[in-house]
Amino acid sequence: MRLYALCDTDTLAKHGVGYEEFVQRAKKFGAEVLQYRNKKGDVAAIKADLIALRRLWDGYLIVNDQYELASFCDGVHIGQEDLTAIDLDPVRAVKILKMAIGDDKIIGLSTHSQKEIEIANALDINYIGLGAYRSTTTKSDAKVLGEKLDAIAAFSRHPVAAIGGVKLDDQFRHVTYWVIGSGLL
Repeated sequence: MRLYALCDTDTLAKHGVGYEEFVQRAKKFGAEVLQYRNKKGDVAAIKADLIALRRLWDGYLIVNDQYELASFCDGVHIGQEDLTAIDLDPVRAVKILKMAIGDDKIIGLSTHSQKEIEIANALDINYIGLGAYRSTTTKSDAKVLGEKLDAIAAFSRHPVAAIGGVKLDDQFRHVTYWVIGSGLL
């Protein structure tokens, strides 16, 4: 299992956990990637948090959605809606995104079905997030794939990060990363 730690500000606040404590837990469990997600903060607050996290975390640091802040970390993870907001043509959208953040940055894309994976296979991205595996409190509208997730992951030419309600003891054959957030708390 390769661990991808999801540092969601709402979840941390709910559990009374600060960044330093979360990073220490992510390191303890052997996380390789840390994704910072703040759905309510403004750009200045997110930038400040990324700078603080970079001081604590020497692994891959990914920002969720806010690709204009990719210079403060190693890359960006975006959703389907974020991609189409850049351009309706996904290939063109990724090209525009790469121009905005640079070729040396990581790009991850959320996917939720085999069809979205097939589209992602044609994109110049580094990995996909696939899910949700289970229902979660952070994404109440997520379509739950359950046990089908691993079979759907087999269609990806990119490394797959299982997202949404994943636990440390889950087992997958076609998944590269287990994305764990509150499971580390």
